[in-house]
Amino acid sequence: MSLHQYRRKRRLGTAADGTPEPDDQPAQGDPDRRPGFVVQLHHASSRHYDFRLEMDGVLKSWAVPKGPSLRAGEKRLAVEVEDHPLSYATFEGDIPHGHYGAGHVDVFDHGTWASEGDPLPALAAGKLDFVLHGERLSGGWKLVRTALKGRQPQWLLIKRDDAQARDAEADDLLRDPPAEAGGGSTRPSAAKGRPAGRATRTRKADSRWRKRALLLDGARAAPYPHQFAPQLTDHRDTAPEGAGWLHEIKWDGYRLLADLDDGQVKLRSRNGLDWSDDFPEVARAVAALPVSDARLDGELVVLHADGRSDFAALQRVIDGSSSQPLRYVVFDLPGVAGVDISRAPLLARKTLLKALLGSKPGTLAYSDHVIDHGPAVFSASGEAGFEGIISKQRDAAYVNVRARSWVKVKHEDTDEFLIVGHTPPKGSRQGFGSLLMAVQDKGGLRYVGRVGTGFDDAQLHALGSQLETLAVKQPVLELPAHVPFRASSVHWVEPVLVAEVAFRGLGKEGLLRQASFRRLRVDKMDGRVLSPKEKGGSAVSNAVTITHPERVVYPGRKIRKGDVADYYRAMARWILPEIAGRPLSLLRCPRGVGQACFFQKHHGQGLGDAVRSVPLKQKSGTEDYVFVDDVQGLLQLVQMNTLELHPWGATVQDPEHPDRLVFDLDPGEGVTWVQVKAAARDIRARLQEVGLQSFVRLSGGKGLHVVVPLQPKAGWDQAKAFCEAFAQALAQHAPDRYVATMSKARRTGVIFIDWLRNARGATSVCSWSLRARDSAGVAVPLRWEELGRIAAADAFPLDKALARARRLKRDPWEGIATLKQVLPLDL
Repeated sequence: MSLHQYRRKRRLGTAADGTPEPDDQPAQGDPDRRPGFVVQLHHASSRHYDFRLEMDGVLKSWAVPKGPSLRAGEKRLAVEVEDHPLSYATFEGDIPHGHYGAGHVDVFDHGTWASEGDPLPALAAGKLDFVLHGERLSGGWKLVRTALKGRQPQWLLIKRDDAQARDAEADDLLRDPPAEAGGGSTRPSAAKGRPAGRATRTRKADSRWRKRALLLDGARAAPYPHQFAPQLTDHRDTAPEGAGWLHEIKWDGYRLLADLDDGQVKLRSRNGLDWSDDFPEVARAVAALPVSDARLDGELVVLHADGRSDFAALQRVIDGSSSQPLRYVVFDLPGVAGVDISRAPLLARKTLLKALLGSKPGTLAYSDHVIDHGPAVFSASGEAGFEGIISKQRDAAYVNVRARSWVKVKHEDTDEFLIVGHTPPKGSRQGFGSLLMAVQDKGGLRYVGRVGTGFDDAQLHALGSQLETLAVKQPVLELPAHVPFRASSVHWVEPVLVAEVAFRGLGKEGLLRQASFRRLRVDKMDGRVLSPKEKGGSAVSNAVTITHPERVVYPGRKIRKGDVADYYRAMARWILPEIAGRPLSLLRCPRGVGQACFFQKHHGQGLGDAVRSVPLKQKSGTEDYVFVDDVQGLLQLVQMNTLELHPWGATVQDPEHPDRLVFDLDPGEGVTWVQVKAAARDIRARLQEVGLQSFVRLSGGKGLHVVVPLQPKAGWDQAKAFCEAFAQALAQHAPDRYVATMSKARRTGVIFIDWLRNARGATSVCSWSLRARDSAGVAVPLRWEELGRIAAADAFPLDKALARARRLKRDPWEGIATLKQVLPLDL
């Protein structure tokens, strides 16, 4: 079904006789959050519950006459109805008499939901297993399509047998208030804020907690600062002894700081990134605490049943491929109820924190500890499979720097190193043999050894593909004379990937001993990797001076030139494979978005010494075109106020034979985002019919790009002819959906398939490039199975694009560089 049926059944609009229900325009959802659900109680001619799951940019909907049952295995009829727009998730009110569905509508429950993998194929197959995170409904459920005949498809909604199952049904829950503590979650767009009664209770609770906090030694009657910096750990080889220390598990996840201020929550990473929208269930759990003001420090993790945290599982949850619950394990409370308790003894802070979190299981969890017996605790943690412990002085204050009052003790040394190259695989091994690692010293990169173990087959394949895109011909550093292999046998790569490596100390030559790969640190790609001796210092990267970093470039979002430089520096590992060694057209905006911008494709003075030129023959003669090869060149373009990067579909080594084709889907007026996504899938299918695999990218503006990699064999004339014939064939086959001409007069209500970008000298914006638009949208590459969850072409502004890149375990376009396909000469 589609929103066409929703529109057909209703008189939408602002007319006096129209329905108050939301219109059918696609909502500008947040692609980084998990999809939402809503259950509405509908007092229509026949009272029923409407059960809606966000999927493919709409709310897939079922009418459940008796409402959901929480009894394990009990089946409830669910009649499939038309898709609803996402904005319907917050609709409450009266649908007037004489309108379709006339009657009163209340929101019964809302929150987020997840399934293992892509839900669309499961839905099409007639069996969808999923997990709800709501205020009244939670746990596992399934929808099963029946063979019953009816005017509309009929399903069964069944509660799974889990900890949330109980002897109750929806009508029973109407008598109970929604849950207020940490197990539920809801998407921010559907949140209604705290009820008046809850606000009154919170004010009373604030007074009680304030009195308790002020009793602590060192407490001050002033709020602890917002945006506080975290306390960082020192390192020891052995656990400290004595009753003056307490010992906690070292959790393997992401450090997370929470500011609760007047009931509003902001979540931040250790480096200050705003993660509030990334983890809405955590934000909701913090907001549900019995105070309106608090500062929390902890770790975001996924826990096994035995209590161990699993970093790989956490990454799967974050990238949307797992429905395991997140846990925010909190270990410190520097401020609460308007009182600064950072100077109070740690043990007193933790005692107050434990009472604040309560004992009810949920998204928030307390990080427990053991006092004294450090060596025994450390030994037991190793036997239980933990990475190590954090030992803390029980009377220490909370400070915003690295301090010896907190020490990290690990069962093996781990550190981050730059990958500078790899050796060839041997025997049956695929991908690569071992990785060459380096650190940044004062004199440049210094080799520290190899790591050849710790990889599974999937990692060998995925990392091998990434390394191929970063290959460089010249050695990145000088190898010591004592290494047991020759520099000529090394495959060198641009030093931008950071790997976490476990090792057993350093050998006499200063090289890693018994090194084993742990993981790529995609959250640490934007700074240089320091040598162990430099770990206390600040990190800097890519010595390009950015002048006037305070200049506002995106006024609507208050994004400055320095922010743009930071973005491109952090994203260099993703952008360089798209642009390195290709002629470029640059969109430069010296005065920012909204002011005069201009395209530049020719090389000129002032661009920087790392911005290179290549002479290319044109009708007017030979002209020097711009290209870059490295991070320094990229940042020099940013220094010259470049916002958008548009590469050729060919390289400077072979400019006459394209290796990329791009079909740009440009929607005309009246075309919905759902229609644009359907068009991209249609083009993908048609390309597959002629033997071509394709990849999809958000334009960052209004449309989508379908990208086809090729072996560079056909010339530009052949490529252009193929693309024109392909687009014309689509337009002739479906003239109500597509047009293949630039004439704006013919584009209302249809999608222009722009094939003209596949001519010599024409360009398309590259993946991960910013767009010079008020929204600061980014042209983000997607996996095809992700497309259904994306709500708009500019769904990833600068901060969201950074967050997405941080979560990626592998390239969404993995394999594009190695796919061997050629242009078919005949359609």
